[in-house]
Formats: sequence, C-alpha cells, structure tokens
Amino acid sequence: MKNTHPSATSLPRAPREGADSRTRTYLITMGIRVLCFALMVLVTPYGWWTWVFGAGAIFLPYIAVVFANVASDVSDATIESPERALTAGPVADDVGDASPAEPAEAPRIIRVEESREDRDA
Repeated sequence: MKNTHPSATSLPRAPREGADSRTRTYLITMGIRVLCFALMVLVTPYGWWTWVFGAGAIFLPYIAVVFANVASDVSDATIESPERALTAGPVADDVGDASPAEPAEAPRIIRVEESREDRDA
C-alpha cells in the first residue's frame, strides 16, 4: 500500500508565513508609492522626473496588489519518504582504508501509526 500522507519535509509553507511575506511586499511597494508622490510634489523645478514620480504614484498600487496576491510557493510539493535515506550502506570511516566495509545489519525502522479506539464506557 502506498503512503499518501505527506511528510513534514515536503509540506508547503504555512499559510500565516505566506500571508506575512505578501503583507511585507505590499507595504514596501506602497511605501515606495508614497515616496514617489512626495518627490513628485516636492522636487523642483518640475521636469521629466516629475512625470516618472507621478507614474509611480499612479501605477504602484496596482503592482502592489498584484504582487500581494501572488503566492510565493507555486511549486508542486512532492512527498519524500525519509526511509529512502536509511537504505544506504555504511560509509567507511577512514578514506585510506582499502579493506571492504563489513556488512552491517539492516537499520531498525520504527513506525508509529495512530488508530482510533472506539470504547464504550
């Protein structure tokens, strides 16, 4: 029977952690927008950079919302069994040792499974 439960190493980021990252990105982008608006008003004499600051003040809210709504972890999570790492043979302690390694006994694997016991008290 194939194990369909994900392991702890293959789980995606926590939703709260992703929300914090998106909120931080949104606030940084909106801070740049406020800076663009202030520079558009305060920098004199007015010139071509005034238009650049104005475009930033107008279009950065849209960009901030798009970046905030994009999840950062879009990769497909695959389930990796930690038991695969245990099937490797023993590693020689000394690199210069030419004698073959003695076969070791198979690693002991402990599996813990939870079951619900229905007890009528």
